[in-house]
Amino acid sequence: MTAEDDYSALLSPAAGPVDLAAIATDATPGSDGDKAAGEAELVGLGPELADLQERLFAHGKADGRHSVLLVLQGMDTSGKGGTLRSTVGLMGPQGVRITSFKAPTPEELEHDFLWRIRRALPTPGYVGVFDRSHYEDVLIGRVRSLAPPEEIERRYDAINAFEAELAAAGTTIIKCMLHISPEEQKERLLARLDDPSKHWKYNPGDLAERSLWPAYQEAYAVAIERTHTDVAPWHVVPADRKWYRNLAIGHLLLEALRGLDLAWPTADFDVAEERRRLAEEDPLGGDA
Repeated sequence: MTAEDDYSALLSPAAGPVDLAAIATDATPGSDGDKAAGEAELVGLGPELADLQERLFAHGKADGRHSVLLVLQGMDTSGKGGTLRSTVGLMGPQGVRITSFKAPTPEELEHDFLWRIRRALPTPGYVGVFDRSHYEDVLIGRVRSLAPPEEIERRYDAINAFEAELAAAGTTIIKCMLHISPEEQKERLLARLDDPSKHWKYNPGDLAERSLWPAYQEAYAVAIERTHTDVAPWHVVPADRKWYRNLAIGHLLLEALRGLDLAWPTADFDVAEERRRLAEEDPLGGDA
């Protein structure tokens, strides 16, 4: 990996129709494919990631407008949880907000599909992470026919308008499709069955979703094509190799935070005067 490598560009889908079958799920763009080196490289990103995220947090406290939203989408076992632990976990927890979206509640179903998403958006200064997101409503919604085709079509445009609104308000959006192969998913599901400590992660219903793999791949391809915009681009992250998935998303986060070009906020008080007050302070009786 050199300073000239740009993971955002390397993982960006080509313009036009998206062919996920043409994108290798075990590829390692930007890396030489060495697992140990990749894992060490991710650890090496940690200090700068933490520093830049803390600057963002400090700006939020100083009435800054910037935030970051990382959207993680992928088939079951693609590694959303692993990314949270290994990559997002490199940043300070006080400035990170993680939301895991499950099936909508009865209250959420009473509103437009973006209602619950808006309630979970990161406020200025925060890195927000969506484990699944508003894209469920054009993925499973399309595959399982949970909404009529005309409503699914409406949602693509609604998502583009929504994300443009977020970007204009100061949110940097990083959208990642964790691209796993059905063969790798099978191995990971079998590993869960082989380990009693992971049985809680296994859901027999996952096999029903797995049987719809081609339909889901088509739904992902259409969603990516329809919502890949300049202000909210998609990244197709090969996810068969866990270490590479984590490293790639680490680089995407780092590129986004660097792009904000944030210096530390300047003090809104007289630093010299505060030094004088501290020097004269009597800890037993207050200020001298």
